[in-house]
Amino acid sequence: MNLKILSFAGKTIEIANAISLTIDTKMGQITVLNSHSPLITALKPCVAYIKYFDENNMPKREDFAIGGGILEVAWTNVKVLADMLMDIDEVSADKATDAIKKAEELMAKYKDSTDKIDMEKFVEAEEMLMKSIAQLKLSELK
Repeated sequence: MNLKILSFAGKTIEIANAISLTIDTKMGQITVLNSHSPLITALKPCVAYIKYFDENNMPKREDFAIGGGILEVAWTNVKVLADMLMDIDEVSADKATDAIKKAEELMAKYKDSTDKIDMEKFVEAEEMLMKSIAQLKLSELK
């Protein structure tokens, strides 16, 4: 299957001979195989992975962290649009841990607020927490 993953920052992963994509949707984890039924679904921050054949026709696996986004499947074509895309070489456990702490502090600060702006800040902090956890999980695979 043809797989294309795009981030809002412009980073792209393209694999023409993908075997599968395993990724977390808002409804749970799925694995997309060749000729999968058409599907459009929302994604949540996670560690996802691709299985594919390299240029020597050897099976390979590539793990990466994504933020929220959209998955579109159309039989043999799969597209992911994500607001964060990091491969295993880019991720830092220390930075992810620091970001988790910061997000938890912000969530604690805004959790009991009734102000609309504070509630929006809480949701942003929660999203930062989920992305940072995905990055930390990816760093543990090194």
